[in-house]
Amino acid sequence: MSPSAITTPAAPAKEPPQWKRWLNLDSRYVPPLFITLILLVGHLSFGILESYQRTMLAIATSIVAELVLGRVFYKKWPNLASAYISGISVGILLRSPAFWPYALCALITITSKYVLRVKGRHLWNPSNFGICVMLFLAADTVASLSIQWGNNLAAMLVIWALGSFIIARHRRFHITAVYVLSFAAFAFLRATILHDPWQAEISPITGPEYQLFIFFMITDPRTTVQSKVGQSLVAFCIAFVEFFLRLDQSIYAPLYALFMVGPAALLIEMWLNSRKAASMAAVTAS
Repeated sequence: MSPSAITTPAAPAKEPPQWKRWLNLDSRYVPPLFITLILLVGHLSFGILESYQRTMLAIATSIVAELVLGRVFYKKWPNLASAYISGISVGILLRSPAFWPYALCALITITSKYVLRVKGRHLWNPSNFGICVMLFLAADTVASLSIQWGNNLAAMLVIWALGSFIIARHRRFHITAVYVLSFAAFAFLRATILHDPWQAEISPITGPEYQLFIFFMITDPRTTVQSKVGQSLVAFCIAFVEFFLRLDQSIYAPLYALFMVGPAALLIEMWLNSRKAASMAAVTAS
């Protein structure tokens, strides 16, 4: 037998070190871990939750609704990471002395993913949609979180550092960066127009509500446009619309801005893609 006929057994694959295995954690489970950290840091430090019971009700309603609707619409059991994020977001962002708004908001949030769809995509970030609907329809009963981190920057810096790492890992840091820079620029402009201290205008972005907003809502892969340039432009437009809403004294300006800009951007992208596809089809046919 010739030496060339002898095959050398392949060396066993070297197992990656522990820190690399941690970094390769399923990306679906990283946001739930991070949002839980926001909840724990925020509540233990500043009491941002209305109550643990209300938050657990929102989470449980989201999970049950996701399981039922997933089976009804797609005949399979869905992954529950998204439902957990929606439920805990509702629990953090919603404020009400009653229990029913948390269950209803969570139910609206999950249902919107299955019902409000165009060409297979849901247009609104689910948590943003559910909370805005509750603010529209039950303003006498509900409000949105407005607590700040206070003068203690440690909690905010921890959240920003971890949040930046996670969204950079998912290649979406540019969305958050463009929005934050735009918000800061518009805050200075707003302070000039209103003759207010610039610290008062820029301070909202340091609150826990904005941590969820800039790291989860505006970066949601399922409700953002596809191109990097388009994502950056949409982030700027959200800050731009928020600028005018804040001039009009809207305390829920970021939520309403995303509610208006996000779906409009997706519909425009779908329209442009359909025109491009039709043009390519016409060229091919000719």
